[in-house]
Amino acid sequence: MQRRVSVMGRAMDPGEMEQALRDAGCTGEDIACMMENAGDPKGLLTLLARHRAALLEEVHRGEKKIDCLDYLIYQLKHQL
Repeated sequence: MQRRVSVMGRAMDPGEMEQALRDAGCTGEDIACMMENAGDPKGLLTLLARHRAALLEEVHRGEKKIDCLDYLIYQLKHQL
């Protein structure tokens, strides 16, 4: 029987936690590492925060690309 994992004071089935990590974009390697640290809330929080920061960086890179496209669109519209 799999041990339940406590996440934010709530007992979570390990399969449920793995699915949540997959949904958050974690790789299989990330998930295995996080599941190994499930009994260490501080260690798990560090890993989750690291993954969150990486996702946020992706968002910021995407925003910069959108800004570049918006500038090009603006310039083209003003040439018409």
